[in-house]
Amino acid sequence: MGALPRILPITVIDSDTPVPAEAGHHHPADDGPRSLGQPAPCSLFVAETAIDEAAIAREMQFHRAMRPEQSRADAARALVVRELLRLEAERLQLPVASTVAGQETSEEVRIQQLLEQSLEDRVPSDEDCRRYFEQNPERFRSADRIRVRHILLAAPADDIAGRLKARTRAETLIAELLEQPHLFADLAARNSQCPSSSEGGELGWLQRGQTTPEFDRQIFRLRQGLAGFPVESRWGYHVVLVDALEAGVALAYEQVQAQISEYLELQVRQRDVQQFLLQLRERYPVRGLDEIEAQAE
Repeated sequence: MGALPRILPITVIDSDTPVPAEAGHHHPADDGPRSLGQPAPCSLFVAETAIDEAAIAREMQFHRAMRPEQSRADAARALVVRELLRLEAERLQLPVASTVAGQETSEEVRIQQLLEQSLEDRVPSDEDCRRYFEQNPERFRSADRIRVRHILLAAPADDIAGRLKARTRAETLIAELLEQPHLFADLAARNSQCPSSSEGGELGWLQRGQTTPEFDRQIFRLRQGLAGFPVESRWGYHVVLVDALEAGVALAYEQVQAQISEYLELQVRQRDVQQFLLQLRERYPVRGLDEIEAQAE
């Protein structure tokens, strides 16, 4: 079985040291991480293992979020998962790898071994794949494409006067092009502040997601021909000419069967991992995580 899919809800911090050694045990005689001579506060436990706030703070750098409460909750959850798996590997007396290939740590190798031993590798049948294909036809189409030329009138997002000037200039160019559309390449060469200006403003064929989100959303709503208004983006204002539109077409089952099989296998494995973690939480009680997650809501 290959490496774990990245979207599985398991995070392993890059360390060969077990969580108890990093976080310290919550007992007066232990020498855990200190702050001004005092033990780091601790409200999170997996069985008898304490995971203190210092360990959570170190882990937060790997879990960026809009709010620190969410980052803290994600970090705490990741450390709990890692400790659950470590405790189970210890219970089963799985060996610690003496040599590790690539960038994996010995802890990651041991957890991989635990999951391979504990989870069944289930491959979906062709019938399952065909059923999913028939129930979700909208997901299996080739991408819509659009062929675009543009003239960029650049202005920083925080330059109000510059943005107004760029928009006004774009409107002037649109009016001129409505009268003389053959001048687009010449006007692009003389006015556009995009490298494409040397190629008549040509951006070529684009699919959704290939440009900045705000530009992408607007151009895929346009009809063929010159847009009658300036298109705004973080870079400034664009005079846009759509040369061609190409709608996606339905794909045959044979073209996507491997993709569907991989997706369904991943979904089943993800559910199995979640169930396995719930079983581990029954064996190794977790205290304090619900309160941390509640603060992030």
